[in-house]
Amino acid sequence: LTEIKPTKFADLIKIAGLAHGTDVWAGNARDLLLSGTCTFDQVIGCRDDIMIYLIKCGIDKGKAFKISEFIRKGKTAKEPDTWKEHKEVLKGANVPDWYINSCEKIKYMFPKAHAAAYVTNGFRVAWFKVYHPINYYRVFLSIRKSDFDIEAMLGGINTLNTRIKEIEEKGFDASVKEDAVKSTLEVAKEMVLRGFKFENISLTKSDATMFVLNENKDGLYPPFTVLDGMGDTAAKKLVEERNEKPFVSIEDVQYRGKVSQTLIDKLRGLGVFENLPESSQLSLDLFSNL
Repeated sequence: LTEIKPTKFADLIKIAGLAHGTDVWAGNARDLLLSGTCTFDQVIGCRDDIMIYLIKCGIDKGKAFKISEFIRKGKTAKEPDTWKEHKEVLKGANVPDWYINSCEKIKYMFPKAHAAAYVTNGFRVAWFKVYHPINYYRVFLSIRKSDFDIEAMLGGINTLNTRIKEIEEKGFDASVKEDAVKSTLEVAKEMVLRGFKFENISLTKSDATMFVLNENKDGLYPPFTVLDGMGDTAAKKLVEERNEKPFVSIEDVQYRGKVSQTLIDKLRGLGVFENLPESSQLSLDLFSNL
C-alpha cells in the first residue's frame, strides 16, 4: 500500500490479488514498478488480468484462456516445452518481453472475484469503523472476540497498555488464551483512544453475550460472558431470571441465576452488586427498636 499508493477501488482489488498470489508481487510486479518498466495499471494482479490482456492483444479467446490457466497454475517451469509454444503465441501478438517474463515467474494467481469480495467486505467494515465507530466496536467485540480481561478494559488506557505489555513480554511463553486476550485488548485500546469507554457490567443493563450501548452512546456495557468461567447458557439464564423479576439480593442472584460462588465473588469484586444486600432475609435488627 505504501509503495503503490492506490487511488481507485480497482487498485485495491489488484493489491488483494497480489497479496494472495505466489511470486506475483515480490521479485516480480514490485521490481517492474520500482524500475519504471510499467505502471501499476499494467502489472498482473489477478489471474483474470492475463486472459483479458491477451484477448486485447488479439489472441483468440479460447487460446487466451488456455494460456492464462497455464500461467496462473505455475506451469511455466513444470512444462517448459508447452511454455515455449505459448511464448511464441505471445510474441506473435506483440506482448512485451517484460510481461512474458512476469508471467514466467508466477507460481499461483488469485481469482479477481475473490479479490473483489475481500475488498468489498473490507471496505464495508472500514466504512462502519469510520462513520459508526461505537457500533462497529460493539458488534466486533460481541461476535469476533471470546477472550477478555474485563479488569484491564475497565481500567482505562494506562491499565490496557500495562496488560498488553505484560503479555508481549512473555513472548512465545504466552498461552494461546493470553494471545487471544491481547488481541481483544488491542481493539479495546483503539476504542478508548477514539474517545469511547467501557462501562462496568450492569446487573440490570448488560446482555448475556452482546455488548450494549450506554445511554449516551459513548460507551459499552460488557455482557456477562466477558467473565472468565461464565458460559453462554449461564449468562442467558441470568438475564432470563432478571427479566422475569428484579433481583433483590446477591443470594437471589446466585440462587435464581444458578451462578457459582466463584463468579459471584468476581462480580462482587468488580462492584457490580453496588448496594444490593447479601441476603434476601430481612434482618432482625430492623425490628429491634419496635
